[in-house]
Parts: sequence; structure tokens; C-alpha cells
Amino acid sequence: MRALRTLLIVAVVLGGLFTIADRLVVAAAESEAADRIRARQGLSGTPDVSIRGFPFLTQVLGKELDQVDVAMTGVEARAGGRTVRVGELLAELHDVRLENGYSRAVAASATGTARISYDELRKTSDSDIALGYGGNGKLKVTGSVEVLGRKLTRSVLSTVSVVDGDTLRVRADEVPGEGIPGIEELVRQRTDFDREVNGFPAGLGIRKVEATPDGLKITVTGRNVVLAG
Repeated sequence: MRALRTLLIVAVVLGGLFTIADRLVVAAAESEAADRIRARQGLSGTPDVSIRGFPFLTQVLGKELDQVDVAMTGVEARAGGRTVRVGELLAELHDVRLENGYSRAVAASATGTARISYDELRKTSDSDIALGYGGNGKLKVTGSVEVLGRKLTRSVLSTVSVVDGDTLRVRADEVPGEGIPGIEELVRQRTDFDREVNGFPAGLGIRKVEATPDGLKITVTGRNVVLAG
């Protein structure tokens, strides 16, 4: 009985030591991954990286991680030829393959969300407009046009959609014409626009966009997403 008890104590101690060692190694790996992601994406700050699953050591030996969660700030995208700062990009990467001597990481699939403020989105427009939240998932667009020597300022509620996985499309649901010929076309020239957005990690594309009080919430998905290397 004493021998069995001793064996159990030894097993518990060894198990605890293995767990501690595993967590120390995963912490070092997360720090290294964060530095490599920062360098690859050209981020101004270091991202938060969490490697899921236990034990980590067996995943490394198999050169495939179950899941890696990444929170990136300071991501800069390109929209309409202009730089747009993304507030935060949160991504879940699944079945991450470790390649080239662990220097390259590629996720079989990934999902995530990003936010772009209305001030940042306004920078992508060629027109002098104001953007804000219009309620019920709509974008409020305000612009001015000149008709018969008179300046008219109008606000419209617009729908934001995704085209071809990389382009944001803004279209007014309805434009008040007030019986003036050609007024709708003039207003739409100010308020309607398409903007191609790129600069997310390679392999990620835009799946969905939604107007919220805090800006545009963009859902991204992808396959064979390059995380580092």
C-alpha cells in the first residue's frame, strides 16, 4: 500500500512538472509568434497570441497546432488607394501547420472580425461627406450638392455590402428628390461609392460587413492563411 501511495505521489509530481514545463514552452512560443506576426504585418504594436490545446509539446512534435488566437492592433489596410487604420483585428486560426523548420505558420482555416471607424472610412471617399451610424444596421451619409446655384445638404441611409470578397459597397436606400430633375443622380454621386480593401493577413477575405454605433464591423474568413514566415 505504501509503495502504491509513493508511486501515486511521484506520478502527481511528475505530472505537475510536465504541465509547468509545457506552459513555460507555450509562453515562449507565443512571444516568438507575436514578434514574427508583428514583423510580417508591419504592426506598430505587438499582437496578443494565445496557443490553444494541451499539451503543447505534442502539438509541436506533430508540427500542427489545434488553434491559435491572435489580437492585432495597428493594422493598416488600403482602401481606394488610401491607408485606413483598422481599430482591432481578432482572428481564430485552426489547424496551423508549422513549416520550414518552424519559421512559417499556415492556418488551414481562419475566421475573425475587424473594425473600421467612420472617420477612417470617410478618408476613402473622393467626396466631402460625413459618415455615421444611422441605426438598424444602416450607414448615415451626409453630403452637399449644388443645384441651380443653391447648395443642398442631404442625409441618406445607406446599406453597406461586400462585393467579390474584397470590396465594400455603399448605396443609399432612397434619395429625397424633392421634384428637382437630376437631384437623385447628383446626390448619389456624393453618397454612393465602392472601395476595395486589402492589407489583411494573406489568405483572409471579407465575408460580411455591418454598420454599428462604433464603426463598420467586418467579418473575415479564409483558408491557407499565412500567420508568420
